[in-house]
Amino acid sequence: MATEDKNRATAAAILPLVGGAANVSSIAHCMTRLRLGLHDRSLVQDDALKAVPAVMGVVDDDTYQIVLGPGTVARVTPEFEKLVEEGRASAPEPATTVTAEELASQGAEMKAARKAKNATPFKLFLRRIANIFVPLIPALIGCGIIAGLNGLLVNLGWLTSVTPALAAMASGFMALIAVFVGYNTAKEFGGTPILGGAVAAIIVFPGVANIEAFGQKLSPGQGGVLGALGAAVLAVYVEKWCRRWVPEALDVLVTPTLTVLISGLVTIFGLMYVAGEVSTAIGTFADWLLSNGGAGAGLVLGGFFLPLVMLGLHQALIPIHTTLIEQQGYTVLLPILAMAGAGQVGAAIAVFFRLPRNESIRRTIKSALPAGFLGVGEPLIYGVSLPLGRPFITACVGGAFGGAFVGFFNQLGDAVGSTAIGPSGWALFPLLDGNHGLGATIAIYAGGLVVGYLAGFVATYFFGFSKDLLTEFNVSQEPAASPATAAGTPAPVTGPDPLEKTPAGV
Repeated sequence: MATEDKNRATAAAILPLVGGAANVSSIAHCMTRLRLGLHDRSLVQDDALKAVPAVMGVVDDDTYQIVLGPGTVARVTPEFEKLVEEGRASAPEPATTVTAEELASQGAEMKAARKAKNATPFKLFLRRIANIFVPLIPALIGCGIIAGLNGLLVNLGWLTSVTPALAAMASGFMALIAVFVGYNTAKEFGGTPILGGAVAAIIVFPGVANIEAFGQKLSPGQGGVLGALGAAVLAVYVEKWCRRWVPEALDVLVTPTLTVLISGLVTIFGLMYVAGEVSTAIGTFADWLLSNGGAGAGLVLGGFFLPLVMLGLHQALIPIHTTLIEQQGYTVLLPILAMAGAGQVGAAIAVFFRLPRNESIRRTIKSALPAGFLGVGEPLIYGVSLPLGRPFITACVGGAFGGAFVGFFNQLGDAVGSTAIGPSGWALFPLLDGNHGLGATIAIYAGGLVVGYLAGFVATYFFGFSKDLLTEFNVSQEPAASPATAAGTPAPVTGPDPLEKTPAGV
C-alpha cells in the first residue's frame, strides 16, 4: 500500500505542473518516460517538474516526456490517468468546455510551429515504427530473462521437469510476435487492429508449409516481423479503400472479407518471400559485418549511437533488432550500442572530478549515476554532458572504444547478443546470450563496459573542457535552476544557472 501511495503522490505532484487535467490530451508511457499530449505547452512548469524527487528529467518533443525510469513509469502512469479522470469529472462543466477550446487553440498553434521546424517525414515515419515495436518490449524482456534462466538450468542439469515449461513460456511470445506486430501496425496506421493481426497471423500459420510461391515451399514464420509489418500496412490501405467504395449496408460483411482476402493473397504469394529474403539479408549482413570488421564496426556503432538517439534515428534499428532476435535468438547489435551509455557514465564521473567546486553539477551526477549504470542515460545526457558541450563528444569517444572492444570479440568468433531490446548497462546482464557459453558472454560484455567507462573518463578528463569553460564552470555556486533538477534533485535558490550560457569550449 505504501508503494501505491508513493506512486500516486508522484502523479499528484506532476499533474498541476503540466497544467492540470484539462491541459492533458493524451497519456502514454514507454520504458522510462511518461509521454503526455498537452493542449498548451506554456502551462508547463519545467523547473518545478525537474525538482520533483521521482523525476529524472524532461524532454520536449512531439509529446512532452517526463523521465521517471524503468519500473517507476509503469506504476505512476495508471495513477496519473486516474487523477486526470478525477480532475475532469470534478471540473465545472461550462468552465471546462471554454478552457479546453482556448487551450486547444493555443496548443495547436504551438504544436504546428514546432512540427514545422523540427519534424520531417522520415522522422515521423520512424516514430510510427517505434510506436509499433515499443509496446512489445516488456514481453521481450520478460520472455528473454525466462529464456536465459531456462538455458542456465538446462546447462546445469537442474529442475529438468520444469525447464520444458520455461522453454514454452520463453518461446510462446516469439512464435506469435508477428501477430502482435500486425495488430500494432494496423492500429498505428489507422486501420482496424484485429484485421492487421489476422493478416499477420497467416505468416506464422503452420499450414503455409503446404503452399508454394516463387518455385519453393513456404515455411511458417517466413518474413517474420518485417512481413507482418508490410502485410498489416497493406491491410490498412485495402480496408480504407473498401470503406470508401463499399455500401454501408454491406460494409460489415464485405470490408473485413476483402481486407483479409486481398492482403492475405498478396502476403502469401509475395510479401512472405520478399520479407523473408530481406530478413535473411539483415541477419547475414550483421554476421558478416561483425565477423569481418567487428572492431571497426563496433567503434562506429558505439561512437555514433548517442547522436542517433538525439536525432531520433535510433528508432530505425528497432525492427532490425527484433528481426535478429527472431532469427538467431539474440541481437548482436544491442550490446555494442549499449557501450554508448558506458561512455556517458565515464564522462560524467570525469566531470565530477574536474569540477570540484561546482556542487550543483556534482550533485546532479551523484544522483543520476545509479540510473546511468543501469542504462537510463537521460539524466546524464540532458543534465550534464549535452549542456556542457564537449563532454557529450567525449562520452561518444568512450562509447566508441567500448563498442570496438565488444566488436573485436565478435570478430574473433565470440558473439555477444541480447535476447531482448530496451535495457542496457548493468540491466542488460540478465538478457545476455551468445555462442560460447554464458560465462564468456558476460565477461566480454562486462569488459566492454569497463573499457567504455575508462575511455569516457580519460577523454573527458583531459579533453572535455577548454580553459575558459573550466574556469567558468569550476566555481562554487548554488544555482536556482541547475542541471541538478534534471536528475530529480532540487537545488537551493542562491544564484544563476551556469548551464544557461553557451559553453565556450564546444
